[in-house]
Amino acid sequence: MNKYWSERVKGLKPYIPGEQPKNQKYIKLNTNENPYPPSINVIKAINEANNETMKLYPDPNCDELRKAISEFYEVDEDEVFIGNGSDEVLGFSFMAFFNPGKPVLFPDITYSFYKVYANLFNIDYELIPLDADFNVELNKFCIENGGVVIPNPNAPTSKYIEVNGFKKVIESSSSSVVIIDEAYVDFGGESAVKFIKDYPNVLIVQTLSKSRSLAGLRVGFAIGNRELITALNMVKNSINSYTIDRLALAGATAAIKDKEYFEETRKKIIKTREKTVKVLKEVGFEVLDSKANFIFISHPKIYAGNLFRELRSKGILVRHFSDGRIDNYLRVSIGTEYEMNKFLKVVQDIAENL
Repeated sequence: MNKYWSERVKGLKPYIPGEQPKNQKYIKLNTNENPYPPSINVIKAINEANNETMKLYPDPNCDELRKAISEFYEVDEDEVFIGNGSDEVLGFSFMAFFNPGKPVLFPDITYSFYKVYANLFNIDYELIPLDADFNVELNKFCIENGGVVIPNPNAPTSKYIEVNGFKKVIESSSSSVVIIDEAYVDFGGESAVKFIKDYPNVLIVQTLSKSRSLAGLRVGFAIGNRELITALNMVKNSINSYTIDRLALAGATAAIKDKEYFEETRKKIIKTREKTVKVLKEVGFEVLDSKANFIFISHPKIYAGNLFRELRSKGILVRHFSDGRIDNYLRVSIGTEYEMNKFLKVVQDIAENL
């Protein structure tokens, strides 16, 4: 540790992102990126925005993008907040809505950035255990709290919660904010956006990284009561008023407007996911139910860490979390049909030689 580090930095355990190889020799199924390119309309919009106006700051309010999102989700423009990826939106949310002293609740097995943010901002938290089948038990969140964060579908387990089940959590937490992180909801789930009209304490967080093929552009958004959005803007404008650049604004707006391409690619991923699950089960894998663009798998005869290394040696990257209850599972992003066929061929060969 360096003597110049703050006490806060000395105690940090940062989020560890998935491996991003510097070459292209791998089939990359480890970071839940969309395997399909962005809409051609996105590329066109970015090219058109790449002009002399780049000398000017971008719109700090992201008005055009907020308008596109509000129309897509049938909400008001002032119920939409834009951030530099959903991770930034979540970080701003922890600052805007949660206080030290009262614990924020989130699942014990979930997106590890929640714990990182809580520690960074000195926010108390309580981990609510998943059940033996890795389900989020919503009734356990119906206790006194300083806030709630639940991803739906959950990561890395891929499991989805029927959206109406959230009502009991929202109503029991009327004095605190309930964040529903919907990074993967477009791959078979239903959004909880409908709740924001009746419940002022609900914030929905989404990203364009997954279902809209824009992980490289870094745009996320939140939808909620306008008072919540005001708080997020106050935090943002206390750190960086211009979080989204001109090219990202142009590309993201085009992506939201291209509903046809959005439907086409997400349906292809869902179809490939179901085919992959079927084959894996046939060769002895346990595969958790998934409504995400990834699956969570385990095999009774081969340790997940060994399988991870074997796949990597054959040019396929997946994600292994060496963490307690999920140590014997791999998270596998859904790639193209070609990529998943290559993946299945390798795991079938491994399974047959056990």
